[in-house]
Amino acid sequence: MIPGGGPNMQQLLQQAQKMQQDLAAAQQRLAEAEVEGSAGGGLVKATVSGTGELKDLSIDPRAVDPEDTETLSDLILAAVRDANQAAVKLQEETMGPLAQGLGGLGGGGIPGLPF
Repeated sequence: MIPGGGPNMQQLLQQAQKMQQDLAAAQQRLAEAEVEGSAGGGLVKATVSGTGELKDLSIDPRAVDPEDTETLSDLILAAVRDANQAAVKLQEETMGPLAQGLGGLGGGGIPGLPF
């Protein structure tokens, strides 16, 4: 501690460095994680990474009607949206504790922080 009750600058730097490392690790986990969304009772399934990148799209042949491609398009959109919502939830669960650890910093000025 510095006279007058202020925090030790070295300690603050170490804490900031650890938070940055934790953030980088969390971002890596999100990039590697996969979540799935579905529509039409599972006729269409979309898999996205934890960062929201579409990785896979599975369409059951029963969902394919050459006379009604609009419904298939709607099912695909719904499945991708469902998967993206799951990715956002995973992001909040993964990054939330890190954001709370920033306290009053709010991420401002720390490279790599998305908030």
